[in-house]
Amino acid sequence: MNSADFLHVLRERGFIHQITDEEALAARLSAGPVSGYIGFDCTADSLHVGHLVQIMMLRWLGRTGHRPVVLMGGGTTKIGDPSGRDETRQLLTEAQIEANKLGIRRTFDSFLTFGDAPGQAIMLDNAGWLDELRYIPFLREVGRHFSVNRMLSMDSVRLRLERDQPLSFIEFNYMLLQSYDFLELRRRHGVALQMGGSDQWGNIVLGADLIRRMDQADAFGLTAPLITTASGAKMGKTAAGAVWLNPDRLSPYDYWQFWRNAEDADVGRFLGLFTDLPMDEVRRLGALAGAEVNEAKKILATEATALLHGRDAAGTAAETARLAFEQGAAADTLPSITAALPAALLDLAVQAGLAASKGEARRLIAQNGLRLNDAPVSDATLTLTADDLRDGAAKLSAGRKKHVLVRAA
Repeated sequence: MNSADFLHVLRERGFIHQITDEEALAARLSAGPVSGYIGFDCTADSLHVGHLVQIMMLRWLGRTGHRPVVLMGGGTTKIGDPSGRDETRQLLTEAQIEANKLGIRRTFDSFLTFGDAPGQAIMLDNAGWLDELRYIPFLREVGRHFSVNRMLSMDSVRLRLERDQPLSFIEFNYMLLQSYDFLELRRRHGVALQMGGSDQWGNIVLGADLIRRMDQADAFGLTAPLITTASGAKMGKTAAGAVWLNPDRLSPYDYWQFWRNAEDADVGRFLGLFTDLPMDEVRRLGALAGAEVNEAKKILATEATALLHGRDAAGTAAETARLAFEQGAAADTLPSITAALPAALLDLAVQAGLAASKGEARRLIAQNGLRLNDAPVSDATLTLTADDLRDGAAKLSAGRKKHVLVRAA
């Protein structure tokens, strides 16, 4: 692949939602390597599956010979992005932000190669310039280029106000700082492209406008669509919570299972977005139906897990699943929890992440969906005792695809 292939690859694989000036951006990409960035605020110590589209966009930017720039929001996290939220974010301490930044850094090592060679990435932190701002000069030099009328029309602000949810003045400043990031990155590193999710479109456009106003230079924006499942659910949300990318938050096995459990109608789309498989293979697998679609799901799970956790971990997860599902074995590599026995099965189901609440666990039992050592549980008052352990553990299952070993504390 060469530098002109980037937009074609993204469009073919389903990444493109909006582009500020596609013809001009295509010409710029064809002329040689372009530096493009995406920002990631440090609000948790791990990214989650909802960030994967942006990470994969940076990966394809590098694979087509351009320079991916990962911008850590060490500065903007101190304010909080109001986009897509109905409430004010909790303000984090500098120590919390720094710890979160270290946790997030590990994820990018799985997807990008950092260095100075063509196609390699760099990581920066906007605290490097935002922490040094003098507020009054900043308002005079940058703030005068922003219309409050236009800012109020942005979705991140308008939707909050329409719902009568408070928007703090500090959050209202976020779009100025994100725009300023784009300006600083262009000046310091020649960055000409900002990418992000569709909820960032307004902020990205404001940043490109700021560069044109202050530096009389071209800048471009590109967004990806909001990814939902075929049933309309938000991508990466499960009954047990967010699907985290760090292995200390979510095991490689559970990550593999998340992809294995994809809806049939999503398999082809997810293969294009979340794996490196050639599009001919993606189309072939996406066209499978009936029982054959399960093989496509296993390939999706293994390829997606290999990108994040490595090929060995993906293979181990696939084999663990085969043992658990095809042979009914309680493999030692299944995720496990410890509990003081005796313990109520309802509590264990919640602790294991098989249900979001005891009420959901009761409904699971009523639907014959909860099993203990492969036997359906019919009594919601049942407790797990040492007599239920087999080789030191009991297998608790929700449906046919989610299994957790319970060991005595």
